[in-house]
Amino acid sequence: MESDAPADANLNSTISVAAVQAVSAQSEPQVSEPVPARLSLDQTFASLKYRNYRLWFIGQLASLVGTWMQVTAQGYLVYQLTSSPAYLGYVGFAGGIPSWLFMLFGGVISDRMSRRTLMVITQSLMMILAFVLAYLTFTNVVQPWHIVILAFLLGVVNAFDAPARQAFILEMVERKDMTNAIALNSTMFNLATAIGPAVAGAAYALVGPGWCFTINGISFLAVIVALVMMQLRPLPVREVRTSAVQDLAEGMRYVLRHQMIGIMMVIAMAYGLFAMGYGTLIPAWAVAILGGDAGTTGLLQSSRGIGSMIAALYIASVGMYNFKGKLLTLGTLAFPALLLVFAAVTTIPLSLAIMVAVGAGQMLLFNLLNMLIQTLVSDDLRGRVMGFYSLTFFGVAPIGALLAGGAATFIGEPLTIVITASISLAFGLVIFWRVPRLRKLA
Repeated sequence: MESDAPADANLNSTISVAAVQAVSAQSEPQVSEPVPARLSLDQTFASLKYRNYRLWFIGQLASLVGTWMQVTAQGYLVYQLTSSPAYLGYVGFAGGIPSWLFMLFGGVISDRMSRRTLMVITQSLMMILAFVLAYLTFTNVVQPWHIVILAFLLGVVNAFDAPARQAFILEMVERKDMTNAIALNSTMFNLATAIGPAVAGAAYALVGPGWCFTINGISFLAVIVALVMMQLRPLPVREVRTSAVQDLAEGMRYVLRHQMIGIMMVIAMAYGLFAMGYGTLIPAWAVAILGGDAGTTGLLQSSRGIGSMIAALYIASVGMYNFKGKLLTLGTLAFPALLLVFAAVTTIPLSLAIMVAVGAGQMLLFNLLNMLIQTLVSDDLRGRVMGFYSLTFFGVAPIGALLAGGAATFIGEPLTIVITASISLAFGLVIFWRVPRLRKLA
């Protein structure tokens, strides 16, 4: 690592300029387009007028349906092989460990090379891993430790894919439609969440998990083809004069100096650690609490996706309005409160209905965190800052999965969700009381 004084001086100068620009962007009056008096479909789907974004939306939707088929089938297969909620946590933890090791450098790389090229590479590697899991399953040799190793390798690839994917939005749409594109990304993700698990539950019962993994592998071709077909405008070439470690330090200092971005990173970390653990327990919950099977697991996941999709469409519709901070605050309180309600229910129909609401609360929280951070961040640091944001979620959530799975083994799934949701709700109340500026973000 280079450590000469001139490099340090240049680094500090660059950070200072970026900090001043960020503060100026927040304090100076901005000229904006008139805000529509009422909501419209054109406003909700504004980003789809861009050809590149349409390609992205269609390709990613197909790929994400396959991904959710694999996630659902893999979780139920692990529980079927082990009968252990703790092992569900091990798989989630293995998938998240690479985030701590590589995610920040993934953000650095996404600022140094073509993000499209990087994603073509990562999506191709994910496709190969899906086919490996399918082969192991079809040949009846799959073991829980195979799934743990493949989850780890998938986590390595995702550590380089996630920051590029988050920062890629501004290359497909104009800045005025960036928040709408972020919200539609979430709509796409949750439409896949609604479709994929339900299809996976049926496919698992009819033809087995191997076909779920095979379909996922094939689905990656959709996003790879979409990326290749895009006609992207040329971006300014960033002259690289510093090492990757220095670039990483620059991004870290930017996050620490930008108070509101730092606070939102802490919120993502806290909820990723505690509130998101419930997702790991869904396969066990479907069997042990609701007396169901793989189909029940799929329905629970799909219900969560439906709720998230409804909330994401709403956020896309109101993206031009200046109350996103209030919606984010609502999400910090509603999401854990709804989890407490879910923990008290033991019938399938009511559980599905509440899971729709849980998905909506989760979407209000994480979609608006992403949207507001992307609105505030400096363009030349976008990849690195989104690397930090991705780390707060992808890196911390698996630890929460491990904690939730381990706790459920000893105290049961309902009490585990009650405790983790209560901690999250208490944290949300502290944020509401101590950080009123959050509610004022536009």
